Amino acid sequence: MDKIPKIGIPLLIIAIATIILIAKSAVTINSGEAGVLYKTFDGGVVTSEPPLGEGFHIIAPWNKVHIYEVRQQELFEKMKVLSSNGLEIQIDASAWYQPVYSELGNLHQTLGENYLQRVIQPAIRSAARSVVGRYTPEQLYSSKRDAIQDEIFTETKKILEKQFVQLNEVLVRDVTLPNTIKDAIERKLKQEQESLEYEFRLVTAAKEAEKVIIEAQGKADANKILSASLTDKILQDKGIEATIKLSESPNSKVIVIGSGDSGLPIILGNQ
Repeated sequence: MDKIPKIGIPLLIIAIATIILIAKSAVTINSGEAGVLYKTFDGGVVTSEPPLGEGFHIIAPWNKVHIYEVRQQELFEKMKVLSSNGLEIQIDASAWYQPVYSELGNLHQTLGENYLQRVIQPAIRSAARSVVGRYTPEQLYSSKRDAIQDEIFTETKKILEKQFVQLNEVLVRDVTLPNTIKDAIERKLKQEQESLEYEFRLVTAAKEAEKVIIEAQGKADANKILSASLTDKILQDKGIEATIKLSESPNSKVIVIGSGDSGLPIILGNQ
């Protein structure tokens, strides 16, 4: 009986040590994550092998695993930048990004877990300053928003090209101008719209007038052609036809009293 406690104590110590060892050796990586293995006694960060994927892993207790989210993430940025004429413009933008999965070890070794603050934010701010500085407030307010969005994306992606980060999209959500500039631009745009509407009305009225002139000219030409075709012979034949038709009526009396200047008989008829 005295020997049981002496044997039980080492077993208890071994059991506790085993539990601690397993706890330090077991790593669970959740969905949308990946792990970078750090070997304490064998070269540090592992960059020559793929990162640890989702699921349960057993590692040496003296090693470490740094877990990264590898899903697409979103960065919101409010930036104050200068236009081409030196006016301060506020840009509200967001960037969709994620680490390059196969390069996660290099990302951890060169930039670390704070890679967002170290490279992505400075890159998008630098690109926004460069792009917006090419345009006037009028262009930023009206027609060039899609253009600056594409240019900011292109320049940011170029900066991040060798930083083991994948940039998927940059969205410019809002461009805020000083109120005085915004009001002046809106007045100018309104005046331009009114001018375009006035020019449209003038063009429409000119086309309508041209249409009326063409129709009148057509009628005049038609009358001219008709008048030229009515010779004395034709008029005389038409008069004879009318006389014959009138004489054939049983209730009509026809009196021929001579002929007019055209050589046609003057016919009086009653019923």
